[in-house]
Amino acid sequence: MKIINNSNSVIIVLHEIYGINQHMQTVCKKFSIAGYDIICPNLIKLNQPFNYESQEEAYQHFMNNIGFDLAFHQVKQLVIQSKKKYRYVFLLGYSIGATIAWLCSNEDNLCDGIIGYYGSRIRVYMNITPKCPVLLIFPTKEKSFEVKEVVNSLKKMNINVYILNGKHGFSDPFSNNYSAPSFEKSEKLIDNFLRKIK
Repeated sequence: MKIINNSNSVIIVLHEIYGINQHMQTVCKKFSIAGYDIICPNLIKLNQPFNYESQEEAYQHFMNNIGFDLAFHQVKQLVIQSKKKYRYVFLLGYSIGATIAWLCSNEDNLCDGIIGYYGSRIRVYMNITPKCPVLLIFPTKEKSFEVKEVVNSLKKMNINVYILNGKHGFSDPFSNNYSAPSFEKSEKLIDNFLRKIK
């Protein structure tokens, strides 16, 4: 998915395990209206996204058929191509997309900034030292790990990291975990973050 406004800045949106669903389309449109060019690669290589009830199937599909290494290399190539055209290249990732963005932050002169929502797998890659500005946003509760422990470790790296009230998916209006107050706070954090870089 691409939306071109002939901007000097592009946001590459990295979706969750579900693929380019209604939520990702809404995110892309919102940042397009703000004037950015948008690229949202289909990392799961399927014509239709998974629905939320198929979470386990979607997760297995990603882990068995794509995985973080392949997704990282695909996104890295996309960023390299985008750098030839744009002055600023930002990555905005959700869940697995946030972890892929985090992996890209480890590369010199690759991204101008990365934003990650609830990248739970970032905890596996804590050896990374970001080479660009990073904004990470976590929910108060995650099933698979203790959020405060990971956030405290990330804060020691001098990273912009926040915990907002809610569960995984709080920024997705199509999710049962949606929290409007936390979503609005996250939007302000992102706007401020992007404004400081440009």
